Amino acid sequence: MSNITSEYPHGGLAIVGGGIAGVTLALGLVARGIPCKIYEQGHSFAEIGAGVAFAPNSIRAMRACDANVYTAFKAVATHNTWESKRADRELGRKGLYFDFLEGFHENDKLLFSLYNDEGANSVHRAHFLDEMVKFLPKDIAAFRKRVERVEESAGQGPVTLHFADGTSTTADAVVGADGVKSHVRQSLLGAEKPESHAGYTYKYAYRGLIPMDKAVAELGEEAAVNSRMYLGPDRHVLTFPIDKGETMNVVAFTTTSQNWPDIHKSTRAATKQDALNDFSGWGPTVTHILSLLNEDVDIWAIFDMKDHPAPTYAKGKVAIIGDAAHATSPHHGSGAGFAIEDSAVLAELLADPAAKRPSGLRVAFQAYDQCRRQRSQWLVASSRRTGELYEWQAQGVGYDIEKIGAEVHERFEKIWQGDIKQMIANAQAAFQRLLPYSEL
Repeated sequence: MSNITSEYPHGGLAIVGGGIAGVTLALGLVARGIPCKIYEQGHSFAEIGAGVAFAPNSIRAMRACDANVYTAFKAVATHNTWESKRADRELGRKGLYFDFLEGFHENDKLLFSLYNDEGANSVHRAHFLDEMVKFLPKDIAAFRKRVERVEESAGQGPVTLHFADGTSTTADAVVGADGVKSHVRQSLLGAEKPESHAGYTYKYAYRGLIPMDKAVAELGEEAAVNSRMYLGPDRHVLTFPIDKGETMNVVAFTTTSQNWPDIHKSTRAATKQDALNDFSGWGPTVTHILSLLNEDVDIWAIFDMKDHPAPTYAKGKVAIIGDAAHATSPHHGSGAGFAIEDSAVLAELLADPAAKRPSGLRVAFQAYDQCRRQRSQWLVASSRRTGELYEWQAQGVGYDIEKIGAEVHERFEKIWQGDIKQMIANAQAAFQRLLPYSEL
């Protein structure tokens, strides 16, 4: 690593992973003058999946992390196309997040809707990442560097990163942002421990991108250009516009009793007919949506860490953020947003002058863990529950639409009301509280 200084004798922080979590943290650190290097296993910055929605809490976290994160987001954000479904502060109008409809029967009955101060704000993951990367220093990343394990030296020594290509490097501290199958998490918690590995939730999803003109022709304008979710027994489908309204993003979830064939892989090949078979007997709208998919599609396994949550997000000078810390199912659409919350909190902690020495780095990581673990692990559990609500599986609720709507609303409000400024203040208070003990 470069930028060796007396404050960072080993070049600063190593960030493992160049997705949304790693890049937002890097932007937050660069903005605060903290040297860092990203190690990414791919040949370039990359994100899996296509569309992702950001809620009000996530947008506030972007601004708190670094203004460039928010600028990148605004460059690619897509809203519901109909003006009546968009937020308008001047009119005091909240924006539609999603309309929830019954997709199993034929009438597409509107069941309930969710609104918030920002409405729906969706991006194509890769396009958002591309915009953020424009603000990074050109030499900040090393590609084709897959981290296999990290080792912390005793005392004032560095943390060593060991790569799959047989090389190694050192850093003053390491932050794992290496996703659901994080190797940094395994080094932190012990590769043999169940909490080092996300588990299969017995749900998988077909994903597709459909040109909006085709979607409008098949579904009608209202259904195609605004965010919708179709609920039913053991299945649900969501659609929303991305690419400034040029594309409709589709995700169709299915519950299964079968084990995932290879836990080391997140996807497997499938066909459009497989999707149609899984949703056989559903109403015409869902059938029409699935008929627009490409003939060859991928199935994505849904993993999370609900059953075996990480007991800590930090040990010594090694920490984990995003999916590496709290891999979640996507039923709240908040995994990426919570990763940005992580980045904002951690960047602010590391900006404290006391965090620039080894003992202070450890305390900053401790404070980050104390601030972030409860909220993010609640998200993992709540997302699992919400997926069950969508599919009429939730214990004590079943197919009681009034109860489903009320509980879904309550859970989303808890996410949206997250106050990033208060989170940062709480983390900074924890840092100051813990700091005196680091010198003992």
